[in-house]
Amino acid sequence: MDFHLEFVQLYLHSPDPEMVIPAFIAFTFRLLAAAHLLTFITSYVTVSQGAQEIFKLLPHTFVDAEKLPELSAGKSLPPHHQSTRRAFQLYGCVVTSKDMVAPKDPSRCFDKADYYAHPEHYRPVFHERIAPYASAIVNCMYWERRFPRLLSIDQLQQLMKNGCPLVGISDITCDIGGSIEFVNKSTSIERPFFRYDTSTNLYHDDMEGDGVICLAVDILPTEFSREASQHFGDILSRFVTSLASAKGLLELPSHLRRACIAYTGKLTPLYEYIPRMRKTMIELPPTPANSLPDKKYTTLVSLCGHLFDKFLINEALDIIETAGGSFHLVKCDVGQSIDDMSYSELEVGADDTTTLDKIIDSLTSIANAHRGDPNAAEISLKIGRVSECGIDDSMDKVGPKVLILGAGRVCRPAAEFLTSYQNIDQVHVVVASLYQKDAEETVDGIKNATAAQLDVSDTESLSNLVSQVDVVVSLLPASFHAAIARVCIELKKHLVTASYVDDSMSKLEQAAQGAGVTILCEMGLDPGIDHMLSMKMIDEAHALNGKIKAFTSFCGGLPSPAAANNPLAYKFSWSPAGAIRAGRNPAVYKFLGEIIDVDGSKLYESAKRLRLPELPAFALEHLPNRNSLMYGDLYGISKEASTVYRSTLRYEGFSEIMAILAKIGFFDAENHPLLQETDRPTYRIFLNDLLDVNNVSTSNTKVNGEETGGHDDELISRLMMLGHCKEKELAVKILKTIKFLGLHEETQIPKDCSSAFTVICQRMEQRMAYGHNEQDMVLLHHEVEVEYPDGRPTEKHQATLLEFGKTENGRPTTAMALTVGVPAAIGALLLLQNKVQRKGVIRPLEPEIYIPALEILEASGIKLIERVET
Repeated sequence: MDFHLEFVQLYLHSPDPEMVIPAFIAFTFRLLAAAHLLTFITSYVTVSQGAQEIFKLLPHTFVDAEKLPELSAGKSLPPHHQSTRRAFQLYGCVVTSKDMVAPKDPSRCFDKADYYAHPEHYRPVFHERIAPYASAIVNCMYWERRFPRLLSIDQLQQLMKNGCPLVGISDITCDIGGSIEFVNKSTSIERPFFRYDTSTNLYHDDMEGDGVICLAVDILPTEFSREASQHFGDILSRFVTSLASAKGLLELPSHLRRACIAYTGKLTPLYEYIPRMRKTMIELPPTPANSLPDKKYTTLVSLCGHLFDKFLINEALDIIETAGGSFHLVKCDVGQSIDDMSYSELEVGADDTTTLDKIIDSLTSIANAHRGDPNAAEISLKIGRVSECGIDDSMDKVGPKVLILGAGRVCRPAAEFLTSYQNIDQVHVVVASLYQKDAEETVDGIKNATAAQLDVSDTESLSNLVSQVDVVVSLLPASFHAAIARVCIELKKHLVTASYVDDSMSKLEQAAQGAGVTILCEMGLDPGIDHMLSMKMIDEAHALNGKIKAFTSFCGGLPSPAAANNPLAYKFSWSPAGAIRAGRNPAVYKFLGEIIDVDGSKLYESAKRLRLPELPAFALEHLPNRNSLMYGDLYGISKEASTVYRSTLRYEGFSEIMAILAKIGFFDAENHPLLQETDRPTYRIFLNDLLDVNNVSTSNTKVNGEETGGHDDELISRLMMLGHCKEKELAVKILKTIKFLGLHEETQIPKDCSSAFTVICQRMEQRMAYGHNEQDMVLLHHEVEVEYPDGRPTEKHQATLLEFGKTENGRPTTAMALTVGVPAAIGALLLLQNKVQRKGVIRPLEPEIYIPALEILEASGIKLIERVET
């Protein structure tokens, strides 16, 4: 498939200054896209808006970043573009920071504010997601050296080796060696281009050879149009008179006096913070051990607000120094406009805790004084953990040491269990996270636990920490585990995870055995406790010559009954996206000897009612959970059990509502045309579109013989007439859900929602989150039907775990965190005690693991109820 553009000569030396910038931009677009498919514009800033205006004058189509692979392959093009004739068409993609970087921790989502505050926690992805499809890049974004580059020299060279169609770069920012690293010089109006040959790493002024064409005219901002020049001059002239006539600083108007940085060769009082902050950076460079060596006690203070334009930083520094403390500037990010907040991190030190407490109290007072007053310069304050310098020798302490990787909700119960367990020498725990503050919050108040900052993708740093401990517990996402396991195998350290064994982990079996290392996986709730209960029940039956006739397992994380107070009777403590996608997975299980396959699109419709006699107050339902057959193999019962079924629990009615939402189209992940427009639709308009309001007449419609009217009745009527609901009672229930989620509201849908799926996720995340004092609940229930060959009656063995979230000392802990974190910690404990003899990549299916683990679990307060019926 060939795409061509007619080339039009543009005359750049126009006598009219208004034509210069448009001519350059248009010339750049025409030249760089002459033989290729895509043109890219980075950022939404004003410069980018101007570039887009010119771009829109050309035959064009804007596309979203996620569509680039299929667009490049020609899969999504309009029919009239899928021909071999010459076409005159440009494709543009406006790229923002979320397309340029991704969190190093894949369990986190991109957050613009977090990225600006902590760019070191993000990795560049522009060269992976965007650049491979670009024929031209127009770079309009603001960039500082603390941020990842848009394109490095190495990345560009590799891209071109891989056949990237990039023809040229228009770098309007002109940051030499900056966000576009290979732009090594600026260009002029007369000679606007140079050529960079990636194969030879050489630069050329001619356009005759291979390479990427670069435009970097650094005086473009001076090429104002007449109107802009006149407007700017009129504003500037108002200040010139005052500046020229003033004989002293005090004679200046207040707004100019506050803007005056230096006078008579000295900094003005408002800007005296500059040398004070620079002094700490020059004279006291940070060291890993202690960045304030002359002070015994330190804490990290984070300040956010209008620190510099309102000069609140002066007030903060005065407080520290007046009290006899000192400070070291760790980080400083200054807002780029009058509306932007600035952010500073200071390590504050003092000789004693009394002085440090006084400093903290005073800083807290100024933050409180500015809070809530619309006319005040607001400042927010966050205080870190106080450290006593020179005594953090956690790695030198005698006794077993466990490294916990991660700092989510699950980590704290694991750390608390290990540090408080009595039947072993004192265990010291190190919690390591990509974010130091997260790790500090996790270990706050836990004796014998310390925090560490660690990027697990940095193999050297990971190896350094792992080498100093006895056992590693990884509570990070499963995608990290193989790399962590390889380090543990190399250093001969045992590893525990709560995640499923995938192919990448299975491949390490031989290496782990050879090193004498145990990689204990699936040591959480599900998988974890469910495995251990299952094997206990199955092994006990086999020991009595019993045969397993049926195995069924039900497990779910739910809101407690008091918190199940919405139409779906469900809540999220994380992004709803994962849970919704899980509800679209296919499933397979065995029932009475027959293999049952459930299509992912029909999963919700396959839900069945469940009542547990020992828990009569719970109205539940269950859905098949992926592949149950593999558990028959794992548990060794495939040949004897006619039923093998694992399921997910929900409160009754959940699946019925989710199935209807799916039919309406809310789980469709494709970009929706209404959400691609500049003018954002309201939730109501979007709902009407999904319900096909323009094609279904619903005014004063009779439903079951009753005439309806009004918007609510109209929605009920649509749901029934489109076949989504067969009964009015169900349609009313769906309407209540729609209204609860706000999907009927006359509020504009946010710009980051591009599909029906992202709309429903955004609404569920807002409306279905746990409240401050609400508790979650975990329910696990196993049933094993056992036959005996000697005529004894068939027995039904049952085991149930019911756990609720709790709050102790004002700190909430979810039931899910307890039932995942504590089993993982028990796994580490058993490895510390050398009670696990088997090496390699294993699950907790053997008696040497599940017998002591279940006993310790019950002793820790997580109760398991077992009973037998005949």
